[in-house]
Amino acid sequence: MPVGAIDHLLADSLAEIAAEIDAAFDALLPVPADSRARLVEAMRYATIGGGKRVRPLLLASVAAIYGVDREAAIRAGAAIEAIHVYSLIHDDLPCMDDDAMRHGKPTLHLAFDEATAVLAGDALHDFAFEVLADPATSSDPFVQIELVRTLGRASGLQGMAGGQMMDLVAETAEFDLQTVTRLQQLKTGALLGAAVEMGAILGHVAPEGRTHLRGYARDAGLAFQIADDLIDHEGDAARAGKAVGKDAAAGKATFVSLLGADRAREQARLLVDQAIEHLASHGREADVLRALARYIIERDH
Repeated sequence: MPVGAIDHLLADSLAEIAAEIDAAFDALLPVPADSRARLVEAMRYATIGGGKRVRPLLLASVAAIYGVDREAAIRAGAAIEAIHVYSLIHDDLPCMDDDAMRHGKPTLHLAFDEATAVLAGDALHDFAFEVLADPATSSDPFVQIELVRTLGRASGLQGMAGGQMMDLVAETAEFDLQTVTRLQQLKTGALLGAAVEMGAILGHVAPEGRTHLRGYARDAGLAFQIADDLIDHEGDAARAGKAVGKDAAAGKATFVSLLGADRAREQARLLVDQAIEHLASHGREADVLRALARYIIERDH
């Protein structure tokens, strides 16, 4: 498929998944007519109408390869996006990164208040597992538990939360390239990997049949973080929709500070090539995954 056609395919896929995930959150988070309304309004503020929806697109694209019902994939995609959004809400708090802007609008604790932001993040965390355990996502209890276990591991100590702790320590410690790589594999890569894995789980792919998908997710996830570091290093806050230059200001070691911008960019390209090579056993049904890998190093936000 020509590069231009792939770009068009990705643009259409990103627009489609964004609309579907927004619709899912809208349906799954109705505002109650009682004093919980402010909490749900905050959850909706954070989840509807923002973000690239990369994780749901990864999940849905893998699921499509294996013939999974689209509604089931979208529900699982909303679950993993809820985990991602909750992490952003908490990361933006004054006790963490203290950010004022996310997805081009005020962060949740500024739009509402800090207590509501904490509760909204907590509630989205719980919401994710409630959705995965619902028979509407899968009627197979073995699929349900594997989805829950995969997302739980990727979002906790062995994944995103553990990586975030390492990131906080990075402000006062000197990390080498190996440690920074481990940090980012946990903080960012684990959830991207879970998205790919969950799509295969919905498709009843045995663990030994997912090795190539794990390789794709590992390499694409690391390239994604290198691209984020480059955006933070040289990007524009207006286009990024968030503050940039924070890592350098905090004195954190990053791929860019350790490798330099040119070497970091080249490393990201090599990782994307490797990620695409992992998909060699698939035909055009994996073109969205290939296009998404290329998009990782071309984006500016």
